[in-house]
Amino acid sequence: MASNKDRFFEPYDREEIAYGDTPSAPLAAYLRQICRTEASGDDGFSAAKNLFALDLGAGAGRDTIAMARAGFSVTAVDLSRRGCERIMQRATEQGVSENVKTQVANVCEFEIQPSSYDLICATTVLDHISESDSKRVWLAMLAGLKSGGALYVEVHSTEDPGSDQSPGLENKAPVSETADAVINYFPPNRLLGWATQPRADLRVLRYEERLEWDYTHGPEHLHGKAILLAVKSGTFPPWYGQPAAFPRR
Repeated sequence: MASNKDRFFEPYDREEIAYGDTPSAPLAAYLRQICRTEASGDDGFSAAKNLFALDLGAGAGRDTIAMARAGFSVTAVDLSRRGCERIMQRATEQGVSENVKTQVANVCEFEIQPSSYDLICATTVLDHISESDSKRVWLAMLAGLKSGGALYVEVHSTEDPGSDQSPGLENKAPVSETADAVINYFPPNRLLGWATQPRADLRVLRYEERLEWDYTHGPEHLHGKAILLAVKSGTFPPWYGQPAAFPRR
């Protein structure tokens, strides 16, 4: 039975959970590359030790589980209690429940402890809160990174047909079933601008703005996305791109 207080209860309660179980591609590529050692398995992951990750707006856990499988101790935060339940279900099925803890909370109210995380992930959450709140949470995320830490952020852009701004406003492509939960569509280069401000203290590894078709929940629909992968300035992980352009054989 759906909960009136949980906007995403029904999508996360489905047998085939909304948004699927495939992690965000740039994040997955980063994890494969930074965690690869001589002892790595077929998926490229070795057991990272004493590394801590934060997944804000974790949903039903597709990125949480990827980080946990890479060896990170992950705190997954989401407003949906059903989403957090499904995260722990998936973590148990994947044998990584010891690496995952969940917290049902509004990301605007969750306290990010300074210099506490080696990796912070925020996949389509800064666009689900107001612009002023997104800026405040962004600054907290930056402060929460340890020296050498990494940041992965994905937001809906004004190219999305669900946007109330151009060019998405004029796009007649199908709109997501949960588009009404997005209230803060990012205009071109906003996310990049935030990441390249001197006070951000970041080095951008990958940034792109793109359209993408989504078949992971509800009828097929189109998204406009802005996607950022960055590390703290002065950090140089073994990053070969996504897909990896010229890795060592």
